[in-house]
Amino acid sequence: MAPLTRHTVGTVTLLGDATRPGGVTFAFTERTGGVSAGPFASLNLGDSCGDDPASVGENRLRALAALSPSADSAKLINPRQVHGATVVSVTASDDQSIAEARSAARAGADAVAVAVPGVPVLLCFADCVPVVVVADGGFAVAHSGWKGTYARISAAVVAELSRITGAAPETMRAYIGPHITADAYEVDAELASRFADAFGADAIVGERNLDLAFCISSALVDAGLAPDAIVDEHLSTTDTDRFFSYRASGGACGRHGALAIMEA
Repeated sequence: MAPLTRHTVGTVTLLGDATRPGGVTFAFTERTGGVSAGPFASLNLGDSCGDDPASVGENRLRALAALSPSADSAKLINPRQVHGATVVSVTASDDQSIAEARSAARAGADAVAVAVPGVPVLLCFADCVPVVVVADGGFAVAHSGWKGTYARISAAVVAELSRITGAAPETMRAYIGPHITADAYEVDAELASRFADAFGADAIVGERNLDLAFCISSALVDAGLAPDAIVDEHLSTTDTDRFFSYRASGGACGRHGALAIMEA
């Protein structure tokens, strides 16, 4: 599979797959090109980290326009992320279906699976792992922190995407976005032991540095994806010129995003 390509549309810098697999346009955003100030500078897409709501709204409009000219912000699904393993599915794009999906997502969810064109999805990140899975006939976006990774939310996404599209897991592709990499993610001994037991010794680097991407890739392969169908550029959120990092900023920061839409 081709690596992610970096490009700028307007003021927004995106990382995505220019081949648009399965007719899906997706991107991981960087932190520049928006209107937010201070610790949120500048393309903060998160609406629950203390930024001015008007700035967040403008940033989201810029990011959606950069992703796809056809993206309709009125249909945007943006869940309230709760570090769980709930997947919200969208299988129709009429107003009532969108309203129901939005309500379910805002009640608390960490992944959205979509099987219809024209419905954009946004999840937000500042160290946790963004995962985009693409299938013939749909896509899913997941937020995988350590809790979601341990719960194998990426495998749950594959199963749900297979259910709503009919696509076999072995035909899917997955993309792992910018996240806190193992060299910067030391955890306590008890958590390190739990992950080593669940995912094998390679889940831990050194004594107790947790490799979330390794665990997510393992879960995706166990769910049926081919190992060479998983793209991970090993981009680290410790590069705070490009990305937001909760750890590096002491908790005061914005959120970059993972965005996707299936074009009509």
